Amino acid sequence: MNIQDIVDFSDAGTAPERFRPASEKVLKGDPEQTIHNHYASPCGQMNAGVWEGAPGQWTVNYTEHEYCEIVQGVSVLRDGEGNAKTLRAGDRFVIPAGFKGTWEVLEHCRKIYVVFEQKA
Repeated sequence: MNIQDIVDFSDAGTAPERFRPASEKVLKGDPEQTIHNHYASPCGQMNAGVWEGAPGQWTVNYTEHEYCEIVQGVSVLRDGEGNAKTLRAGDRFVIPAGFKGTWEVLEHCRKIYVVFEQKA
């Protein structure tokens, strides 16, 4: 490994992947999303990049651990009991594997993510 192997998000030429949650998961809006997955580890357990989401709400069921840093917009994360956490630019947090609830984008949201999928 050398310095050329460092992944710099600011000049990574990663093609965007656009998608929407499965229709049965969407609770409101049309939450189109875009991912620039700038890094995927050779073992397949870790990914890192930039995610963007349009306003809407959908159910989530995390099988992976995810570190997030909101860099733009406002979202609300709710657990299965209805407890809510509003997420704004500058917020940094980890969503543990096993979390179930909803993600709602109130204002177009952009986040940096690092995901770790633990192998059984």
